[in-house]
Amino acid sequence: MKLHNKISALLTALVMLCGANANAAATTKFANESLNYEIVYHWGLIWKHAASATLSLSNNGNYYNTSLMARTVSWADKVYKVRDTLTCRIAKDGLRPEQYIKTAHEGKHFSKDVVDYSYVDNTSTANCTVVRKDKETKHVTLQAPGQAYDMLSVFYYLRSLDFDSMKANGSVKTTIFSGRRKENLTVTYVGEETIKLRDKSTHNSHHVTFKFTQDGKKKSSDDIHCWISTDNAHIPLMIKGSVSVGEVRVYYKAPTAN
Repeated sequence: MKLHNKISALLTALVMLCGANANAAATTKFANESLNYEIVYHWGLIWKHAASATLSLSNNGNYYNTSLMARTVSWADKVYKVRDTLTCRIAKDGLRPEQYIKTAHEGKHFSKDVVDYSYVDNTSTANCTVVRKDKETKHVTLQAPGQAYDMLSVFYYLRSLDFDSMKANGSVKTTIFSGRRKENLTVTYVGEETIKLRDKSTHNSHHVTFKFTQDGKKKSSDDIHCWISTDNAHIPLMIKGSVSVGEVRVYYKAPTAN
């Protein structure tokens, strides 16, 4: 894998925080927050901080406004500059996404995906607008039974799950909409583990894995591992995924005391 693709994978790993269950605690309430992350490439003895990201949520009446902003650090900018922004408006009632937008500036490439959701009975519909530099704008309609999500809104649904009631190796499934396609996601609960972050701090966590497949058959990528705090905040503490050479890790950066 070329270096610029590795950097893109580092950024993508953060938003693969997924998982859904029709019986999850949709009444979960989120306070305004801003979570910071370091995205690191690891191969052998090499540990290279390649990008940073901030995940934010603000309350706005009956909705949550959420965003993920990711950017490569200065040394990586010289190889392949990345500036990605994801936003989503989520209805508090049922944690249903209303609109998802991904804007990406990667090297010389520009792309923008807009997903507008609608719901009829037990079906989720995504009306997608796909914009690519120097290409004709495309419009795609995707549907899935039950509640579907995107790569940002599903993050908050994951945090509403009652991990304590999930049995080891138990799995839940859902559908993810992007601007061009839908993917099936299987989330498997591994168990409780104590992990060490990049700042050497230790934390109790729920360990889960994510498997993405197209049409329920072909895997879209290798499985991704995520460790989520066992406290009520359910903060994703670390994410790990492999690339063709080495792996990428995403580490939560706790606020420093004043």
